[in-house]
Amino acid sequence: MPNNYAPITVPDFALRGVDGKLHSLLETAGSTATAVVFIGNGCPTVRAYEQRLIKLQETWRSHGVRVIAINANNSFLSPPDTFAEMVKRATDRNFNFPYLKDDDRAVAKDFGAVCTPHAFLLDANRRVVYSGRIDDSRVGDKITSRDLENAVADVVEGRPVTVKRTDPFGCSIVW
Repeated sequence: MPNNYAPITVPDFALRGVDGKLHSLLETAGSTATAVVFIGNGCPTVRAYEQRLIKLQETWRSHGVRVIAINANNSFLSPPDTFAEMVKRATDRNFNFPYLKDDDRAVAKDFGAVCTPHAFLLDANRRVVYSGRIDDSRVGDKITSRDLENAVADVVEGRPVTVKRTDPFGCSIVW
């Protein structure tokens, strides 16, 4: 993927969270950055990344960074991705970030998400400044490049994001 592209500004959304509330991108107003990550319950790659997302939120929350996870999988075609299963997964794994259901996959389309996990980092103006993988390893002890976290650090430190795009990998979104 080319590394020089004009950042897009994503439209607001209102999606139901596993906490039973509607969540909006506008809730992140005042945040330094927001990591929006498309995930799915049945994807083994996502399962390998859940703890890393929890740690990312823990590490960067005090710097004004928020993590939001969105499940856009068609739950009719992918039963592990029903709303009830999302609630169970978020509770079992102690997610410390909102986990939202994109029933009609409109938000995934707006972002251009192609797989789970697929991460997008938004700056304070809701412009996508990074898109791609979370890091370069499906196995946590083999990480050599923490792509999403590096982009977060760049934004928090007020620097331009060094690597703006990487190729995400994982399971295809179930459209």
